[in-house]
Amino acid sequence: MRFAVGLQRLIPFLGYHHILMFLIAAGIILLSLLLAGCSSTSPGIPNIFLISLYYQNYPPSFDPAQVDPGVTTAIANIVGQAQLEVRVGYFGICINPDGGSFLCSNNASSLASQVSVDQDPLNLIWVASTFKDSIVFPYLIIVAIVLAFVCFILLATFPGWHEETDERGSERDVKPFPSRPVSQVALALIFVASVFVLVSVLWQHTASVAASTIAQDLGNGSVKSGVGTTAMILGWFGFALFIIVTIGLLVMIISISLLDRLTDD
Repeated sequence: MRFAVGLQRLIPFLGYHHILMFLIAAGIILLSLLLAGCSSTSPGIPNIFLISLYYQNYPPSFDPAQVDPGVTTAIANIVGQAQLEVRVGYFGICINPDGGSFLCSNNASSLASQVSVDQDPLNLIWVASTFKDSIVFPYLIIVAIVLAFVCFILLATFPGWHEETDERGSERDVKPFPSRPVSQVALALIFVASVFVLVSVLWQHTASVAASTIAQDLGNGSVKSGVGTTAMILGWFGFALFIIVTIGLLVMIISISLLDRLTDD
């Protein structure tokens, strides 16, 4: 009961900018989780990956464009009973050598030293490391998070509800308009952050799908690959939240500008 009463008192003092701040915070958390994927063995972290490669015997596909279709048999003989799985994140790699728990590190050499030749006969750990070092680019997302955080700080400076005494001596709740230059800077920051996230997510999606397809075709009949659904969801949801904040700030600035004109008239 006390909580309900306290909430009722708090809601009227929640401003429009508080909702935008909440959306920014949610977007930063999602993108931070995306960057943290495969960086440790903490619960759920190995499940946030860009691409996974793993050994699995399945009927190979044949195509007239294949010069030597029989190479699939040779690859299958090399792979044998290997069942290692490799997952790649922005700053780390996770391996599962025998279907047990994952081992995660940002150093592929240390991971390779913990498995035998029979467990990784086609050097999938090395392939995953090459993908992470040569193709994955996390720094646009990092810059976007920094810009979004600065926008969050600027929104925190917006004036909230406070009590003022009018000419008659009675108190009333007043909320001044936020500074237009601060609002415009915040809009510019979150817009640039949204663009950076969009570029990164598109890059991430395209590169992951391309690498996954090529790896599976090369290991036809013995190697499977997949794109991390969780990572894609985190990236696109983070972008969507930033876009909502961008639109929200734009609508707020336009509305305040129109109100100022009406007041002047």
